[in-house]
Amino acid sequence: MGSSTVKAFVTGAAGFIGSNLVAELLARGCEVAGLDNFHLGSKRFLEPFVGHPGFTFYEKDLLEFDGLPASLAGSDVVFHLAANSDISQGTARTDTDLKLGTIATYNVLEAMRIAGVPRIVFASTSAVYGEPRRFPTPEDYGPLLPVSLYGASKLACEGLVAAFSNTFSIQAWIFRFANVVGKNGTHGALVDFIRSLRNDPRRLTVRGDGTQTKPYLHVSECIEGMLFALEHAPERINVYNLTSEGTTSVASIARMVIEEMGLQGVDLSYTGGPRGWPGDVPFVDLDSTRMKSLGWTARYRSDDAVRAALRELLQQY
Repeated sequence: MGSSTVKAFVTGAAGFIGSNLVAELLARGCEVAGLDNFHLGSKRFLEPFVGHPGFTFYEKDLLEFDGLPASLAGSDVVFHLAANSDISQGTARTDTDLKLGTIATYNVLEAMRIAGVPRIVFASTSAVYGEPRRFPTPEDYGPLLPVSLYGASKLACEGLVAAFSNTFSIQAWIFRFANVVGKNGTHGALVDFIRSLRNDPRRLTVRGDGTQTKPYLHVSECIEGMLFALEHAPERINVYNLTSEGTTSVASIARMVIEEMGLQGVDLSYTGGPRGWPGDVPFVDLDSTRMKSLGWTARYRSDDAVRAALRELLQQY
């Protein structure tokens, strides 16, 4: 990805991971086209790229297929990051993840087929594993039985990516992310806690019982890992957990937010139950052996990734 001749297309370019990816690709000398409908993304995340000669932006909804193949034409690789990444939203309207995840992904793949784009990098999630009985959970664990509509949508997307890859000779990299945190985060425990305490520094309510525990990966290392695998994993279909070492509980995150904000005497309360919301997975621990074997390991452990992300987010929110 270091060549200026590489033309990358990023869906969800104005979102959390997408905006960070665009910045890194441009820094590496790539030509980048980005697409977003601003469902969760923000125009201010794109401001650093305005006027950049290597960046083109399309304000477009992936559910509108017309014109999509033409937009993708000439791309060497598509980074498909667009989705409804706020898992709790899928419980309000049950077709949200079907449309913004599965159908949007089909449209991207079909546009790639028509335009002749040879490679796709797909942002999947550890939520495809559901509630596994094996920890750390490896990529070949099964059966995959998601507990959220978001996880179900991502699993369906993985199936579509695999089918298009095998049928139409599209090379694919599928990444099952840990919880990604850092600059330009739009939601999730860190952002939610910061906003809540900005509004009322005397109290913080945590959804669930606080024991929900997962690995947290800094967004810079998420992008680094994706690009490393893109360069070094040669199979037709490449599936990798992308994670840090260790895990962090929601209660620990709440304490870290309070510490980083310099607050004292905060009334910390919990709504109760093992899940933060319907579809939440209480415990996640991903096996990173496959990425290590490829030659890449996250430098930040989970707790350190949370700390680094908090310091970045506190400057934004």
